[in-house]
Amino acid sequence: MERREWCMDYRSGKWAKEILDSRNEEGMWGNFHTLAQPVRNKAITTEQAIRRLRILGFTKEDEAVQAVLERMCLCVSGEKKIDDYYEKKHDWPLFEKLMLSAWIRLFEPENEIALNVARQWAYIAERAFRSGRYDREDDMEAFGQQFGRKPKSSFETGFGMFYHVVLLQGVLTTETENRLLDYYISRPDGIYYVYDKALSILPEEFASKKTSYYLAAIEALSGYPQAREKLGFVAEWIDSNKDHSGRWDLGPGAKDGVYFPLSDSWRKPECRIADCTERINGILQKIS
Repeated sequence: MERREWCMDYRSGKWAKEILDSRNEEGMWGNFHTLAQPVRNKAITTEQAIRRLRILGFTKEDEAVQAVLERMCLCVSGEKKIDDYYEKKHDWPLFEKLMLSAWIRLFEPENEIALNVARQWAYIAERAFRSGRYDREDDMEAFGQQFGRKPKSSFETGFGMFYHVVLLQGVLTTETENRLLDYYISRPDGIYYVYDKALSILPEEFASKKTSYYLAAIEALSGYPQAREKLGFVAEWIDSNKDHSGRWDLGPGAKDGVYFPLSDSWRKPECRIADCTERINGILQKIS
């Protein structure tokens, strides 16, 4: 769909400019981690910034992303710290490698540094799902074999986070991928950091912020080769909610500063509808 004259090219729009202008001298945005929704008048993290830039269409070819990719690779390789932030309740170096490798693969799927980390977690996933479904005991045993100790925090078992979802794409056997997708679709808590309900249950109200977050979870799963087969029910639901002109509108309540808006302003409903339609079309191309 062509963008309307009254909707600006958001890659060079005010939202991208606002983020790019707030970089520090290292091309970062303060501490790296948090995927919480940005708070008005509070500085964003690097993770929030690159998530938003990716949504606005930035890729590894853009200088702003290149700077962060280089820093993340140095961190995963153990050559440089990403920042001074640390959480005592986790094995923070292990969590950082998981988190940063997931982001590297989102921008550069074949990056070998990130793939090495992905293969470590794939080893665990293959064993955690070898019985035909997720088995926590097998998961814990494989974690110990891979990392030389028992899991000690919640992120280390269960594959429930956004980071696991994106990290494991393209590194699993067909059988394990099939089981993992079934697991994510039926998991009562959804995908941590993205959506907190079972993906098998469609949102009751299509034009809502909840649907925007639900679509973010579907988008995260859409990179798996079997996504078209598994997520056909979502594609049918999306199609059933288009308007008479074949477009979609998630309503003004979907504006959250993360996924929307893309256009500089939603004062004109046409821009909101164009933004929603562009995003939804991109998802449908992957799952239908």
